Amino acid sequence: MKAKLTDQEQVIEHIKKLKATVAEVVETLRQIILSTDKEIGERIKWNNPSFYYTGEMREFDPKEYKRDIIVMNLFKDRIMLVFPSGGKVNDKSGLLEGHYKDGRRISIFKDLSDVKEKQKALQKIIRDWLKLVDK
Repeated sequence: MKAKLTDQEQVIEHIKKLKATVAEVVETLRQIILSTDKEIGERIKWNNPSFYYTGEMREFDPKEYKRDIIVMNLFKDRIMLVFPSGGKVNDKSGLLEGHYKDGRRISIFKDLSDVKEKQKALQKIIRDWLKLVDK
């Protein structure tokens, strides 16, 4: 019987299956997100890499997705980060786009240079999001 892969191993396997150019951007984003704070975990959710807060939180309805920071959307080789509760972050960089009724915001990355250009803004948004966690 094959051992079940850890969450991290599942993310790594998922990335390995992507087209090389997409995989490189996804892996770079993954490293940026994980290096932003030690309390960020990763897993596959909704068939894509996702990142969540692993620390202590007050109890909440799981349907509120309060732990979820970012879920990647890799449809048709487009690299989109979905911030399920990104609307609560006061983003002045312009990185977060869209105003959805459910509070999510998105950010689209075209290529590696786009990721590097937006890295500081991305990490600031994540840090600002972490400050708003209901502990």
